[in-house]
Amino acid sequence: MLQYYLRNMQVPVQRPDYGLVETVPPVAEGGTYDVVETMQFLYVNVVKAKDLPGAEISGSLDPYVEVKVGTDKGIVTKNVEKNQSPVWESVIAFSKERLQSNLIEVTVRDKETDLEGNFVGRVSFDVTKVPLRCPPESPIAPQWYKLEDEDSQRIKTGEIMLAVWMGTQADEAFTEAWHSDAQSFNRQSQVDTRSKVYFSPNLYHLRIHVIEAKDLISSEKGRQPAAYVKVDVENESDKTEPSKERTNSPVWNSEMMFVVSDLSDGCIFIAVEDKVGPGKEEVIGTLLIPVIEVPHRGENNKLPDSRWFNLQNRSVTEGEGKKKKVKVNCCSRICLSICIDAGYHVVDEPIEFSSDFQPSAEHLRRSSIGFLELGILSAQNLLPVKMNNDGISTRTDAYCVAKYGNKWVKTRTILDTPTPHWNEKYTWEVYDPCTVITIGVFDNCQISGCKGNVKDQRIGRVRIRLSTLVMGKIYAYRYPLLVVGPRGFRKQGELHLAIRFTCTAWRNMVTQYCRPLLPKMHFLEPITAGQLDKMQYQAEKIVAEGLDGEEPPLRKETVQYVLDHWGWPRSLRKIKANFHRITSLLSWISAISQCFHDICHWKNSLTTIVVHVLFFMQVRYPLLIMPNIFLCFAVIGLRNYRFRPRHPPHLDAQLSLAEAVDEDEWDEEFDTFPTSRRADVVKMRYTRLRSVAGLIQTAMEDVAMQGERALSLVSWKDPRATAVFIMFVFFCSLVFYVAPMQVVQLTGLYLLRHPLFRSKVPSQAVNFFNRSPTKSDVLL
Repeated sequence: MLQYYLRNMQVPVQRPDYGLVETVPPVAEGGTYDVVETMQFLYVNVVKAKDLPGAEISGSLDPYVEVKVGTDKGIVTKNVEKNQSPVWESVIAFSKERLQSNLIEVTVRDKETDLEGNFVGRVSFDVTKVPLRCPPESPIAPQWYKLEDEDSQRIKTGEIMLAVWMGTQADEAFTEAWHSDAQSFNRQSQVDTRSKVYFSPNLYHLRIHVIEAKDLISSEKGRQPAAYVKVDVENESDKTEPSKERTNSPVWNSEMMFVVSDLSDGCIFIAVEDKVGPGKEEVIGTLLIPVIEVPHRGENNKLPDSRWFNLQNRSVTEGEGKKKKVKVNCCSRICLSICIDAGYHVVDEPIEFSSDFQPSAEHLRRSSIGFLELGILSAQNLLPVKMNNDGISTRTDAYCVAKYGNKWVKTRTILDTPTPHWNEKYTWEVYDPCTVITIGVFDNCQISGCKGNVKDQRIGRVRIRLSTLVMGKIYAYRYPLLVVGPRGFRKQGELHLAIRFTCTAWRNMVTQYCRPLLPKMHFLEPITAGQLDKMQYQAEKIVAEGLDGEEPPLRKETVQYVLDHWGWPRSLRKIKANFHRITSLLSWISAISQCFHDICHWKNSLTTIVVHVLFFMQVRYPLLIMPNIFLCFAVIGLRNYRFRPRHPPHLDAQLSLAEAVDEDEWDEEFDTFPTSRRADVVKMRYTRLRSVAGLIQTAMEDVAMQGERALSLVSWKDPRATAVFIMFVFFCSLVFYVAPMQVVQLTGLYLLRHPLFRSKVPSQAVNFFNRSPTKSDVLL
């Protein structure tokens, strides 16, 4: 059945434009290969001014600076109100490729006066005479320059402090500079186009062990409460089961786990509630515990001792003047054990392609084994994302976000081009080679022209596993940006990356392969799969909200896409793809069976003779069996070396069955849960799901039947067959004990006999096995 299904599963061959395209690594200034190309920028650091002449009428001025190269529109700084000695401290950057003149004009203007007469003074520079600075050289020191009038004559008063130099994208001023290509947007929009490095907040597991309570008082006299405990942490809640018996001293002995960050200033809200009836609860008492006051778990994994806490009664009384007073009931108490459990790794992304497995506690973390260099070079053929009033896509303002460990990087936004060039280099420390770096491409929708609280649009995503990289080698490739959505599967462009993994501790890296993937606390005190999924969602939410509060913000939708926050409960396409993966994985059994069949039937006489020789050698020298088995694996590995992958793995459209799915299946995959489609559409999809499930069910049934037949040989389900089998194996054991080598030789010769001595009818052993009973006849 598996073979039938594989034959009828239409898996189109992947198109060439969906594969990686290898490129030549970028060449640095010294002639050596690097992960980025060097880009020249003209930097102008406008620091401050002094003794500026005031306006003729008011005597004061609101000065700002305009920096212009040639006839292009200049970049202006913010204005400083009523100040003749203003301080700006703004760095302005011009791409050398876009310079259309060798003359730089730095003009001081007054915002108070009319546009025609707002000139205060200026300073001019020749680009060809600007000094060149290459980091790690020290920064260029700013100097005072006398201001000149429009006729290039020095004015009586007024000086400005400037620093002008020619640098690269590696300059420290690059990230904070105002770039010339964003000059047409307002100040906040220009801030959103800057590059930035972010760090996720440190996350910890909060363990709360709810043990018992004493002296709980119900709202009704004479009635014992059916109490349970509800805990709220960081807008996430959990609760215990109600006590089995109505009592004022219930025992729960229930444990809960939450995720908190080291920057959290919130509180743990604990409420003891009484389940009065169906859908009706009453609060018996509450408790607030600040997260910063929770102790950490002690050394040797010792949990802190439990403590008794007094509950604050939520009952309210009316006092004089209609003021509400809260009564504190010191009789009701609750016993808790609360601690910060830093021995675990807090999962904020799927384990399958996680970028970090380090525990939260710093003293438990291992030293780094190397560093990773990523060069985000450029993109090609990006599809336009922004739409005009007619609904037509017109432009793309692209930027990239890369995440590895707790370090996030965001490139600057390249405006209105389908072929942006970033050429930005970033470095991470590596602690585990079996980790994955994720790079996402997005369209910036926060700049001017976008109305309302719009979200940045995702263009595509690339993942690279470090263990697939040869150390020290630069991998430069153009990665296709393949995305799926309700409208189907498509390619939205290409991302040009260069990456290099350098190992600095070979011994630590090799031993890392023999260590558990997660910290040992995950094995000493395992967390259930349900708790892991719940806490992963909490961690993703905390990270997204924390980075969204930075300046400039790394927006929540961007973080969620990189962390793969979105998930769908079921996908028919993924069911087919995963079943295809399983059958492909098990295909080696069929391949071995076919190879043995070909040897036995002398399809290749030379191969069969070689197998005969090897067989007699093993029988003659049985001590060589195990060494030869290991040697065989080594030879297979060496033989496959020439077939090794030449480039890192990437999204496989063929394996994902992305092109074997019609529009309706894509719409079903991205449908809401529960469904929002019409009844006839749901009926058609249900019928299709049943047909696919029927094929998978039949294939799984065939596998189960073969296993049940093997077990039935010794389980006495067929008494006669089991008795015959026991007598046969008992007889074989006696024969092998008396003359083991001779029997092995005869058995081998019988199995490898020539086709002239074979019958087309299945052998007696196969017939005996196929007659063994299965559980199919007892299924309803």
